[in-house]
Amino acid sequence: MQFTTLALAALASVASAQKTWSVAVAMNGSLTFSPNKLVAQPGEFVQFQFHAGNHTVTQSTFDKPCEPIGQNSNVTGFHSGFLPAAASAEMGMFPTYTIQINNTGPLWLYCAQGKHCGNGMVMVINEPATNPNRTLDSFKSLAATAQGVTTGGGAGGAGGGAGGAAGGAGGSTGGDQTGSTGGTTPTGTDDAAQATISTAGAGALTVPGVVALVVAGVAALVL
Repeated sequence: MQFTTLALAALASVASAQKTWSVAVAMNGSLTFSPNKLVAQPGEFVQFQFHAGNHTVTQSTFDKPCEPIGQNSNVTGFHSGFLPAAASAEMGMFPTYTIQINNTGPLWLYCAQGKHCGNGMVMVINEPATNPNRTLDSFKSLAATAQGVTTGGGAGGAGGGAGGAAGGAGGSTGGDQTGSTGGTTPTGTDDAAQATISTAGAGALTVPGVVALVVAGVAALVL
């Protein structure tokens, strides 16, 4: 018991040293990620907090905004699964899904519920600064013309398992990339972008104001 307590304290210390960005999903019932654009550095975390409805956070490519990245590339990508918030809200909590950023390549994201993607429920992490044709606004415009939405399969990290650990360093020119299960290095052909699933986000609950992290398989709460 003492070892576990010490381990949790050590992990909490490590986790607190890394910045965690919070993204509200469906705040006040809206079909939005808020903020829908942010810049995150390698090693930082992005935690999606599901406030209402039944939504996902799913990685796509820029050119196919409402389809999972694995459907249009050789990269698996990540997909939170559908996280309903109503039951959790009654307890003053909400489900969360957290990723860790591996590099500064762009991550294009959408909600795979119904027509939410086409209605503008999309976002970008690390929008390309040197490509005026690849912006959040143009991504949203493409989503509005998409022919339907693809869910992205089972919940979890790269590889599809809930909370799957991902890793690998990224390519500098290649596709919308994400770390694959087991720490392998993926390959791609378009925008370089990597993220590691750092928490068992599907079904994880957090109290507002508290960040829930799972590091090396041990859960810790960071106030």
